[in-house]
Amino acid sequence: MNLRTKFSQLAFSFLLLSSLRGMGQDSVRNITLKEAIDLGVRNSKQLKAARARIDQATAALTEAKQKKLPDFKVSGSYLRVTQPNIDLKIKINTNGGSGGGSGNNNIKVDQAAYGIANLSLPLYSGLRIQYGIRSAEFLEKAATMDADNNKEAVILNIIGAFSNLYKANANLRLIREDLEQSRSRDSDFSNLEKNGLLARNDELKAALQTSTIELNLVDAESNFRVAGVNMNLLLGLPEHVQLVPDSNSLSQPGPINAIEDYEQLAIRSRNDVQAQAFRRKASAVGIQEAKSDYYPSLALTGGYIAADIPNLITITNAVTYGVGVSYSLSSLWKTNAKVDQAKARLAEVEANEEYLDDQVKLEINQAYEQYISATKKMEVSRLAIEQATENYKITKNKYDNNLVTVTDLLDANVSLLQSRINLELARADAIVAYNTLLGKAGVLTNSLDTTK
Repeated sequence: MNLRTKFSQLAFSFLLLSSLRGMGQDSVRNITLKEAIDLGVRNSKQLKAARARIDQATAALTEAKQKKLPDFKVSGSYLRVTQPNIDLKIKINTNGGSGGGSGNNNIKVDQAAYGIANLSLPLYSGLRIQYGIRSAEFLEKAATMDADNNKEAVILNIIGAFSNLYKANANLRLIREDLEQSRSRDSDFSNLEKNGLLARNDELKAALQTSTIELNLVDAESNFRVAGVNMNLLLGLPEHVQLVPDSNSLSQPGPINAIEDYEQLAIRSRNDVQAQAFRRKASAVGIQEAKSDYYPSLALTGGYIAADIPNLITITNAVTYGVGVSYSLSSLWKTNAKVDQAKARLAEVEANEEYLDDQVKLEINQAYEQYISATKKMEVSRLAIEQATENYKITKNKYDNNLVTVTDLLDANVSLLQSRINLELARADAIVAYNTLLGKAGVLTNSLDTTK
């Protein structure tokens, strides 16, 4: 085996190892829009936080319901006592009988122990407990609506990121195709120039355009990598995974309804609108909850008392039961401030609800106009491709017959490339605009039929 053969084998082995290493670091994965949405929803950190807020609201509701349950308290103490002065109203004699003798001075008390168990069941507290439960129920529903609203926002974000990745990939693909054609043209022009059939200046013009395309390719590759990293982070995938968007999953949307239909649909279906309505109900209940401080509290009570004071007294089996009433007179002048605060919170929620209604209408109009604009751009771009293609054919034919210059031919090629890129951009923008319109109307999740 000669030296050249050994060197060739070593070089081939090195290239093979490098390729395998590169494949391990930058694995390629084709992905559809639905797969991206499913992955993004499953791994979204924003949705994990939303689910935690639902758990908090559920726990708050459980806490409110538990206030209906009885309170049971147990307490006890063991105390060391200094020399107390004891004056028993029941006199005892030193012979162990109870009579008229007085032996109080002979009693020595230096310790005491007692234990108390108390059970209290609330019967009436101005309906404070019932109002608290209702308020917590409304807030739990609001938290659930917020989570659903966050889910639609996450889905829209994923669709936007998928669209950006598709546009970056399409731009990269078209520039590479154009660069291949440009390099082929440079090769032909170089042969023509060597044979004296083409001016040196025209060859340089074509080579300059090739250099420009190569610079555009560098930017396109960088944009594609950044879009890929952004997509991987959204989906919870490793950064080095190279995602290739499936163009077939970007199906073109059908006709849309009148803008008034989407406005009415948003009022009925948007999760943030429903969440705000639940908050308004909770704030209204909060006023009644604050007013409950005007009323007394009534509870059924029971308990057990045991005490032991050596040399003096021992108490066992002391069971108590009855009804307890408590009322704070200060509530007559302190509760007004609480009620005013609750009314102010309700007024704030109502104002936010009106503001949200205006925002919904504005967002619907913006999304509607963006979709109309995107569809018109698609129509114009398709027509522009037909025109640019025909223009390039005519210009190429004229150039072959020495009727136009190389500059005209290169300009026609640039126009064709730009019109093809514009169509891909408009196509992706139309998908985003359509889904944004559905999202602003509150029906995006249902239209995609994603797993909740």
